[in-house]
Amino acid sequence: MHARRLLIGAVPLVLVVTACGGNDASTTTSDSGKKLDRVTLTLNWYPYGEHAPFYYGKQQKIFEKHGIDLDVRAGQGSQKTVQATAAGQTDFGWADTPALLAGVDQGVKVKSLGVFLQTTPASVQSFDAKGIAAPADLKGRTIAGTAGDALSKTFPIFLKKNGIGESDVKVQNTDPAGKIAAVISGKTDGLLGYASDQGPTMQDKAKKPVSYLRFSEHGLNFYSNGLLAGQKILAAKPELARRMVQAVSEAWAAAAKEPGPAVAAMEGASEQLPPKAVLSEQFATTLTLLHTEATEGKAPGVNTEADWQQTIDVFAEAGMVASPKDVADYWDAKTALKG
Repeated sequence: MHARRLLIGAVPLVLVVTACGGNDASTTTSDSGKKLDRVTLTLNWYPYGEHAPFYYGKQQKIFEKHGIDLDVRAGQGSQKTVQATAAGQTDFGWADTPALLAGVDQGVKVKSLGVFLQTTPASVQSFDAKGIAAPADLKGRTIAGTAGDALSKTFPIFLKKNGIGESDVKVQNTDPAGKIAAVISGKTDGLLGYASDQGPTMQDKAKKPVSYLRFSEHGLNFYSNGLLAGQKILAAKPELARRMVQAVSEAWAAAAKEPGPAVAAMEGASEQLPPKAVLSEQFATTLTLLHTEATEGKAPGVNTEADWQQTIDVFAEAGMVASPKDVADYWDAKTALKG
């Protein structure tokens, strides 16, 4: 899986321009004769279990109900999705909040319309047999990580919060494509990854149960993936942005109630689609990430200013945001769902 990710990430950004419809005013007509806005959504990666709600929402005509003819496109990494969304090469993006924060920090004109994965899936993943059940079990271990990414940048904060020195754990610099192989081959005891992504794939490949040491369960949480739009579309088509947010939230709520059919709706979404069992486990894990204590019981995608501030503070401490700004510079609360 991650070899394919690496190849995707190496494709020049110009390909995104040809792949996406851009901020085009074109419309289509539904079978019932309803006028629909043609909308492109570029994902953070090629489709995997986390993305089931978008395909289920299309299948169940939830987007059509909100006047949207949705075209879901594979991404080339969150950073490129953030850039393409800001440049108007795609109408909306689905990307990791750290990439959004870093982009805005560098002057990229993009804002979040709401983070949906509000509990980070960041975790240390290892085979059960390794016995890594608590942060203290990391002492003396070798963990595969990728230099400079959000996981490696926040891992020292996770260790500090749990009374462990950085020198107590060796992080072996590994490209994203090689992390799973490093664990399976025994070169490392575990990897830094997302519980909703690598773990199910690693378990499927090795046929051995995987354990997760989640950052969020040991004192460190921050926002993960969410919906974003460029400031051009927010200025020119705020009403469309509001409809998109509402449709995405409704699609996530519907998929959460019917996870099996939601995953089944992904059939044919990509030639690189993981096996159905992996998709199902990825989506099941994703559903555990939808809320913080502040948003429990609220519709998917409802955010709070306090949760945003906590996320900004974490990435300022991690050195990924050089000049922290106000929450309003990252999150368009006017367009976002109201709690």
